Amino acid sequence: MQSKVYESPRAALAGLTRNDISVAVGGFGLCGIPEQLILALRDSGVTGLTAISNNAGVDAWGLGLLLQSRQIRKMVSSYVGENAEFERQYMSGELELEFNPQGTLAERMRAGGAGVAGFYTKTGVGTVVADGKETKEFDGETYVLERGIRADLSLVKAWKADPFGNLVFRKTARNFNPMVAMCGAACVAEVEEIVPLGALDPDQIHTPGIFVDRVVKTVSEKRIEQRTVRTRT
Repeated sequence: MQSKVYESPRAALAGLTRNDISVAVGGFGLCGIPEQLILALRDSGVTGLTAISNNAGVDAWGLGLLLQSRQIRKMVSSYVGENAEFERQYMSGELELEFNPQGTLAERMRAGGAGVAGFYTKTGVGTVVADGKETKEFDGETYVLERGIRADLSLVKAWKADPFGNLVFRKTARNFNPMVAMCGAACVAEVEEIVPLGALDPDQIHTPGIFVDRVVKTVSEKRIEQRTVRTRT
């Protein structure tokens, strides 16, 4: 079996990036984001990206870096409230935005990875989310059709991997990462630790290596998105 391990984020992205592709990115806020792969994507200089992610990081980290460098053309997101540059670009018409309810976005990626072209959900019925979309009644209730998402490239962050690309995520850092890994035509995972093949308990693997094409070990900065303190009394 050929190892999927690469020596650096730049090497792991080689041959997978080009202008105008769609990139699905794992994470929730700054938790579980593939930060080093995002940096490598920024440094690649590609433009016209459609970024599919729950949010766009913050102004100075995560996908916020790609907004600063004007490499993202469109965001497919659920929550965007932590990024002032995102707001500025959207309000000025520089950035396209496709809003999704959070659960719908997760299911769209999972469905795309499972080969499901579309599904019906009650979420968003009667709101702008359903504008222009097909609706259908089931048992007297109205549902809206949502399309599954297939991205050109998926970038995820995991805790452990083996050389075959089997992944284990750590606690809440799992968030959107398993669905993101599934929906990409190619998937690159940055991980904190690479263990020998067979070292991972098969029952504890969150994403099977069949979904993962490349793995790179990185050192995470683990930045804090919001720090709240109280005055000592």
